[in-house]
Amino acid sequence: MFKLSWIAVAVLVLDQWTKWLAVTHLTRGAIEVLPFFNLTLAYNSGAAFGFLSGASGWQNFFFVIVALVVAIVILFMIKRLGANDVQVAVALMLILGGAAGNVIDRLVLGYVVDFIDLYYGSWHFWTFNIADAAITVGAILLVLDSFGLGFRKRHR
Repeated sequence: MFKLSWIAVAVLVLDQWTKWLAVTHLTRGAIEVLPFFNLTLAYNSGAAFGFLSGASGWQNFFFVIVALVVAIVILFMIKRLGANDVQVAVALMLILGGAAGNVIDRLVLGYVVDFIDLYYGSWHFWTFNIADAAITVGAILLVLDSFGLGFRKRHR
């Protein structure tokens, strides 16, 4: 299933490119795209949903190590997949590409660049990026596959 590696590479490239665009073009404040969607530059030293963002700095090293371990596990899992496990392979490639994008930020910048701001009225979801979205979609695909839903080919 390594033939689907292009998905991880595409996520990584798109993630890094959009983060560069955010850092270079969102310095003057938020840009309203739709009544529920802004582009807003934010720096996250924590994990998903700002988890541990207030810690003293050790969390960056911790999240890099966790992401590298996850990447190694994903590579082993992908190697073991069969030809019919397309949905799982796509999911793992999305997660791998997203994890790589956020690890690059942590290693180079010391934090993750976020810029997608979804909201309703005064309630704002946590600001996120393309890597986070890819990881989330990958996780959803894995959950769907575990329930037998999705696009996996089945033999009857």
